Amino acid sequence: MSGDLPEFYFRIRDNGAAVFRVDTENRNRRIEMDEIATVNVKNGNIRPHGDRKLSDEEVAAIRAWLEARVALLARRDIDDILRTVDHLNLTAQWAQSKAGDDELEEVTDALLLAMHDLRTVLVRRKSERLMKGEAAE
Repeated sequence: MSGDLPEFYFRIRDNGAAVFRVDTENRNRRIEMDEIATVNVKNGNIRPHGDRKLSDEEVAAIRAWLEARVALLARRDIDDILRTVDHLNLTAQWAQSKAGDDELEEVTDALLLAMHDLRTVLVRRKSERLMKGEAAE
């Protein structure tokens, strides 16, 4: 079993992870996890646990995990947005074909405000990108 386990384990937290070194080579032949650091995904900070000094190998493994985690979270964000597009389409279909007057009354204002806010942000950001593109040319 020890050959199948990774050298490091990352316990996911709100803004990153606690990093553990996995040890199976002990006299009791039990899995032991020694916390070695915490990592913050938002700002990339790596803080050793306690008075520990991280080796170059440990820092490299943590940075590799951090890079992969940031990429995964970015992919998940895009997937969430694309799911939102699907939900908007399903909501339009529901409003057109299934919703009753009372149901529409309950959700219409909230939906209109949210869609107006989203449209405003998207139009402004698209305009900024177009202006940047023209300035680059």
